[in-house]
Amino acid sequence: MSKKFKSGFVSLVGRPNAGKSTLLNALVGQKVAIVADKPQTTRTSIQGVLTLPEAQIVFVDTPGIHRADTQLNKRLMDTVRNQLEERDLLLFLADASKPFVEEDRRTVDIARKHETPVVLVLNKIDLVKEKARLLPLIEEYKKIYEFADYVPVSAVKGTGLARLPEGPAYFPEDYVTDQPERFLAAELIREKVLKATRQEVPHSVAVSVDKWEETGHLTRIYATIRVERGGQKAIVIGTKGAMLKRIGTEARHEMESLFDVKIYLDLHVKVEPGWRDKAVFLNALDWRTMAGEDDH
Repeated sequence: MSKKFKSGFVSLVGRPNAGKSTLLNALVGQKVAIVADKPQTTRTSIQGVLTLPEAQIVFVDTPGIHRADTQLNKRLMDTVRNQLEERDLLLFLADASKPFVEEDRRTVDIARKHETPVVLVLNKIDLVKEKARLLPLIEEYKKIYEFADYVPVSAVKGTGLARLPEGPAYFPEDYVTDQPERFLAAELIREKVLKATRQEVPHSVAVSVDKWEETGHLTRIYATIRVERGGQKAIVIGTKGAMLKRIGTEARHEMESLFDVKIYLDLHVKVEPGWRDKAVFLNALDWRTMAGEDDH
């Protein structure tokens, strides 16, 4: 008797820098979420679909749970809460290389408010030299909530599959993510900015694709990197434009690999004071409503 097909939606939640985006990319088998060692790198919910012979798992990456002090951060937390609703499973990622602190307790409190089973995923165990340290960490989490399971990150795929209900395939076999190429391009540019610039720039950076032209085997992308202060603009541009050139080159190379087409990338940097509290601007950044002119 053949096994019945299983499917379901699994949200990845946790504090900033817990490694949710890295895990999502690893599970799906290709890059669908940008990765950087900066908090709040992920600013929206991102789907990554893994299709197996016996199941289809729709993983949803979410922004790190944090205190909301700007309109942007409030939207990020709204995104997290929305993605905890009506899920088949929640994967709560914890950085195994760091001690349990009060912020972890508050983060668990948000995740446990739903009836959805929650699996504690101890991520970054490769950074823990003495594996015996994992047991006391698990006990700390057990004191505040009885998770459905406790697993190292390498076991997540199997554990998630076992807990999914029977169901249909929601997407075609070759479907990997819900994001359009336009948004992925903007995110790749932002990732390169995050990795190349100093500590004071990351949270203040936003990237929008203003124009997208596809002509034969060449795609022309015109994008704007926005920062909040003039000093940040100078950092992103760099001496004689060196930093901006580096950012553009790295982003273009990754886009060409991801989109399998030659890319012409035109980048500009503008100062947009207080953009994190401007509703209209934040709406324009959302990939579901991303503004701009397309020529196909």
